[in-house]
Amino acid sequence: MDLRAQAERLLPEDADRALLVARVFDPAVGGPCVAAVRDGRAVDLTPVAPTVSDLLERSDVHAVVGEHEGPGWDLGDLIDATLRRDRSAARLLAPVDLQVLKAAGVTFVRSMVERVIEERAKGDAGRAEDVRVRIGDAVRGRISQLRPGSPEAAAVKEVLVAEGLWSQYLEVGIGPDPEIFTKAPVLSAVGTGDQIGVLARSEWNNPEPELVLAVTSTGRPVAATLGNDVNLRDFEGRSALLLTEAKDNNASCAIGPFLRLFDDEFGLDDARAVEITLEVTGEDGFTLRGINPVSEISRDPVELIAHAHGPHHSYPDGFVLFTGTMFAPTEDRGRPGAGFTHRDGDVVSISSPRLGTLVNEVTSAEQAPDWTFGIRSLMANLAERGLLGSATMVTG
Repeated sequence: MDLRAQAERLLPEDADRALLVARVFDPAVGGPCVAAVRDGRAVDLTPVAPTVSDLLERSDVHAVVGEHEGPGWDLGDLIDATLRRDRSAARLLAPVDLQVLKAAGVTFVRSMVERVIEERAKGDAGRAEDVRVRIGDAVRGRISQLRPGSPEAAAVKEVLVAEGLWSQYLEVGIGPDPEIFTKAPVLSAVGTGDQIGVLARSEWNNPEPELVLAVTSTGRPVAATLGNDVNLRDFEGRSALLLTEAKDNNASCAIGPFLRLFDDEFGLDDARAVEITLEVTGEDGFTLRGINPVSEISRDPVELIAHAHGPHHSYPDGFVLFTGTMFAPTEDRGRPGAGFTHRDGDVVSISSPRLGTLVNEVTSAEQAPDWTFGIRSLMANLAERGLLGSATMVTG
C-alpha cells in the first residue's frame, strides 16, 4: 500500500470547513476514544461523549465537535499508524460504535440487473455473461426510469411476469418495499487502513462502494461517510437465503474514514449529490475503476430511512444505513467470461472529494484479524475509565 499517496487523500478536500468525527483506539487507555478532527489534530471528546452514539444524540453536537478543546492526538501520526496497521500506536477505527449496522440493497437499476443475473446464473460467474446478454436489454429498457412502487412499476411487473423475467430482486428494486437488512453486528465494522475479508471458498465476489448515513434514535440523518458492503456474489446468487453468509463475515463491513456532520457547509442534499469513486489495484497488476453516483439512486435516502425506522422499528442507540450502489463490476479478471472477483492483496480505495477516502486491503475472512472488542469489552473499558457516569451521558 502506497502510504503517502493514501494519507494525502484520507481527508476531505475541504476538511478545514468540515465538522469531522473520528474514533481512535488509544493503547494508553486500552480502548476507543471519540474525537473531533480539526487543525491537524484529533481532539478527544470522550469526557463529554463516551461513544459516537452519545455524541450524535446531543443537541449541541455541532458546538462540541467544532469548539471543544482538550488533549488529543496528532492527526498525521494517527494516519501513519492506521495505514501501517501498527496496533502498538494510537490509530483510527471505524467512526461508529453502538449504532446498528443496516443496509439497503438493490437501490440502483444497474446493481438490480446484476442481482437478477446472479440469481439466473445460480452464482456461477461463468454463466453470467450469457445471462447478461439474454436478459440485459429487455430488463433495462423497461425499468430504467421507473419510480419504485408507482402504478407504472406495477404495470411493468405484470409484463415481466408474463415474459418469465420476474425476480425477487426486481420485486425490491421497483416494488413498494425496498430491501433493508442488518449488515453486521454492532461494533464489528473495520475502518480505513484495515484489512477486509471475503470467505476463502468464495469464487465470485466484489466490493460495493456506498454512501453511509448516520441516523439518530429519532430517525434523523445527521452525518455521512463512506462504506464498503463487501459482497459474495456466488453465495447470494445460489440463494437469497444465503444473504447473511454472503454479507456478514469477519471484517466484511468497512466504514470511514470519518463521519461528516450535516451543517450549512455540507447537508443531506450534498450527500444526495455525492459521486463515489472506486479503485481496485491488485498485486497482479490488475486495476478496476468505477463510479457510484448517488444522484441516480432509485429511492431517496429519506425513504430508505423511513423503511428502516419508524413505529415498526426503533433503534435506541441510532443506526447507520448503507444506501446501496449501482456499481457491479463485470470486467473479466482471468479467463474470459469469468467476470471480476477479488484476490488477496487487492487494495480497495473508495473516495469522494467531500468525504475523504476509505482504503482497505483484501484478505480472507479466515485470515483477517479476529473481532474481539465487542460490547462487553467497550462497557468494561469505559467503566474502568470512569466514563459511564450520568453526567457524561446527558444528550441535551
